[in-house]
Amino acid sequence: MSNSQQQTHQQTAATAYWTVGPEKGELRREVLPAPGPHEALVRTLFSGISKGTELVVHNARVPECVAAEMAAPNQEGSFPGPVKFGYLSVGVVEEGPAEWLGKTVFCLYPHQDLYVVPVESLTVVPEDVPARRAVLTGTVETAINGLWEAGPRLGDRVTVIGAGLVGGMVAKLLSDFPLGRLQLVDVDPAKRAFAETLGVDFSHPDDALPDCDIVIHCSASEAGLARALQLAGDDGDVIEMSWYADRKVTVPLGEDFHARRLSIRASQVGVVARARRHRRTNADRLRLAVSLLRDPGFDVFLTGSSPLAELPDVVQQLSDGTREALCHVIEYPVSEDPATEPATTEATR
Repeated sequence: MSNSQQQTHQQTAATAYWTVGPEKGELRREVLPAPGPHEALVRTLFSGISKGTELVVHNARVPECVAAEMAAPNQEGSFPGPVKFGYLSVGVVEEGPAEWLGKTVFCLYPHQDLYVVPVESLTVVPEDVPARRAVLTGTVETAINGLWEAGPRLGDRVTVIGAGLVGGMVAKLLSDFPLGRLQLVDVDPAKRAFAETLGVDFSHPDDALPDCDIVIHCSASEAGLARALQLAGDDGDVIEMSWYADRKVTVPLGEDFHARRLSIRASQVGVVARARRHRRTNADRLRLAVSLLRDPGFDVFLTGSSPLAELPDVVQQLSDGTREALCHVIEYPVSEDPATEPATTEATR
């Protein structure tokens, strides 16, 4: 790379979303460095809002004791803020090694229209996977990790509690397993139509079938975890996929848990589940996740879209409940000159 080319790259500007305080986000401009020999410049096409985790960050509720462990792979800044956080991004490689040029890629990167990363952090999106759908790669990865942790067996009776993005994704993957029974459980009766779209039996918690071999809890609620312990059969497993952030949760260990010898195991996507940790890498897991997205049935999880300029407002609307979504997609403008885009947009309560 010549000095003149490097100077041009160094002057490339990008727009990124930052959380700058509790319930406050804004778009900021930044200058990108020149891509190195093993790096790529990616122009973003779409990013997805992972509502559960990103709203924890938006509301400044990341516990200090796990702040380092909960940092996203390409995060800048630190909790509670200012912090650039996010991890569902799909774009096209515009500069970098020849074999990467023009490829559509998924990256665990925050909401930003242009970015430079090592090529090893990119996952190639198959040609038969639409770029918009590919933003779900990170969520499919989370669901895969949970299933590797749970280890469902032939004929198992499995219940998933919580029909949100992660719970729905877990149920979607389990629908192809040779199970004896599968239920998706939620307190919201409107989720029945969603479950039917997934081809999964739906139940209100009060009517859910007991004696499960595995219960996967994704509702991030105290009541949901308590019900999970009730639905698990003797010596059964509860896989906890919820993140409670700084909330205190009371678990009724004096009831079903102790008397029926139940197990509660955490599943967290930061590391590969222990059952596969010695034989799969994070990159292997991402490649598997994006390959599964050839199935158009995953489109049901994409429940809305907005342009990048509206992202601060959208996050606040998701936080205060005025906008509902499973995975809300952010669309990025096609621009030859990013400097023509607005410099800063801010949203506060």
